[in-house]
Amino acid sequence: MRLKPYAALFFALLLSTTFTLAQAKKAAKHAGPGPDKAHLQKIWDGWASLNVPGQAQFYAQGAHTFFDIAPLRYSSWDEYEKGATALVSNYKGAKFTVNDDAEFHPAGDAVWGTATVKSDMVAKSGTHEMATFRWTYVFQIQDGKWLIVHEHISEPLQ
Repeated sequence: MRLKPYAALFFALLLSTTFTLAQAKKAAKHAGPGPDKAHLQKIWDGWASLNVPGQAQFYAQGAHTFFDIAPLRYSSWDEYEKGATALVSNYKGAKFTVNDDAEFHPAGDAVWGTATVKSDMVAKSGTHEMATFRWTYVFQIQDGKWLIVHEHISEPLQ
């Protein structure tokens, strides 16, 4: 009968160790720095290459909502890739610059933020189309990479 206090202590230690290991595993899932301005610029440099399929590395696959200037909404990366490929076929070059107003807000296993992006797109006719976009983004870590799971790009009416 004297073993009961030791058994209770053993189970308390076991439970405590299990909880600690679970917390460490959860923290490891989120290890590493989150997205920063350099990461944002890398994404926009990819868009400037006009190689839309190459952008898949930055976007979560599956059912996610992406709002772009045209058309209004895409419900997955596959839709986004198809629509954006058609759109960029009208251009021969582009340059995008993430402005210094980029913000990042950690929220659990995600980071959301906003920025403005200076745009200079060159149409196949040679015409420069310049604008400043508003960009809202939500990143989530998946397989050790911060991927965009939602974004909204818009251009102010002037």
